[in-house]
Amino acid sequence: RSDRHYIKRYEDETNLRCYLLVDRSQSMDFGSLSYRKSDYATTLAATLAYFLNRQRDAVGLLTFHESLGEYVPARYRTGHFHRLLVGLETPLSGKRTDLVAPIQQIAEITRRRSLVVLISDLLADPRELQKSFGSLRSCGHEIIVFQIADPAELDFDFQNPALFRDLESGKQLYVDPAAARRQYLEGYARHDQTIRQACEAHGIDRIKVSTEQPLEDALFDFLQLRQATHASARSHRRNSATVAEGRA
Repeated sequence: RSDRHYIKRYEDETNLRCYLLVDRSQSMDFGSLSYRKSDYATTLAATLAYFLNRQRDAVGLLTFHESLGEYVPARYRTGHFHRLLVGLETPLSGKRTDLVAPIQQIAEITRRRSLVVLISDLLADPRELQKSFGSLRSCGHEIIVFQIADPAELDFDFQNPALFRDLESGKQLYVDPAAARRQYLEGYARHDQTIRQACEAHGIDRIKVSTEQPLEDALFDFLQLRQATHASARSHRRNSATVAEGRA
């Protein structure tokens, strides 16, 4: 009507919506330090939840093992952070790690684009992992994976022959570390490479964390990824606006 061109820009009226998926399977009960992988993972999840809550972002939680555990919908309201902490305090249960079920549930209940943060040792079938990542990415969600590992799992720095017990299956095996170290490290490297390829194939950011690292390092890596995502989004909006203006 005014013979002037206008560019309409859409801006989401809500803040970030994030779901924390936290592995509570028995493999997370391992720890060669004074604390376990599960302790590190839940503290990391609580730290992220506190940080996002302070930003007035909606944060939800889904714990899992061989089946689904605690579920807390993504909210931002008084008392919600305490509810998340209660959900994280549930004891370890179940046996093996099933990554398919929790990721499928998140894909079903989150219709709006969200940030999904998976915190796990990823000691599961890589084929299940690839399938789950694909279904979640097809919904348009952004995914960040924290792969938690104990230093002993990375180095296999055991000195004396001992009886090793699988935390998830309960099976016991007598192992001479000197004889088994090379084979173990090669197998772990293959598993890690498969996970890395699965993340790269679906455009997923992976942060590999050893439990001996200070927790603030993991938080710093998370913030760097978020800043990079925001910068990319701003650049995309500017480019889109330029193209629209040129067409007008």
